[in-house]
Parts: sequence; C-alpha cells; structure tokens
Amino acid sequence: MFGKSVTKVVQDCILDSGIQAKVVAEMINKPYSTLMREINPFDSSAKLGAETLLDIMKVTKDTRPLKFMAAEMGYSLEALKNDTSQDYHNSYSERFDAVEAG
Repeated sequence: MFGKSVTKVVQDCILDSGIQAKVVAEMINKPYSTLMREINPFDSSAKLGAETLLDIMKVTKDTRPLKFMAAEMGYSLEALKNDTSQDYHNSYSERFDAVEAG
C-alpha cells in the first residue's frame, strides 16, 4: 500500500543537499546522532518532529518532503509568488495571537 516513506524523503533531502549531515545537525541545533536516528527509515523508535522537518527544509532549501506529504494526501504544492512567505508568517502569527487572547 505504501511505497517510499516521508522519513526516506527527508534522508534523501539531507544527503542530496551538498551540506554534510553534521553541519545540518549543527544548523538546526540537534545532536548529530539524534538527527541520524530520526532520518533513518529503518529506525522505528526515533521520530522526526514537524519543527525539525521544517528546519531541515529551510537549511537544505529542499521542499521534497512537503511535496511528498502533499501528494500522499492527494494535494499538490505550489510556491507562493513573490516570496510572500514572511507576509503569510506574520499574518498567521497575528491570527494565532488573536485566538490565544480569546
């Protein structure tokens, strides 16, 4: 039923980045050994968190894991025009703060 795993896609993302995995680990403030366990598709006891995944995609500038997850859910992924990601982040933060304030 399931083919490639998101963990394998993340592992490929790091291995294909041209940045040594130790450097990626340092850049995301994660111990190297922990990162290696979390991106090992054969280690079922270590889990890769969403925040770590986002950090990895930012460092490697590789959105394959996000595209893979979207495709698995029946969606496609499209980049925002004119890099409005900061605008989205600010807007999301404002909405989240408003909800938290009640």
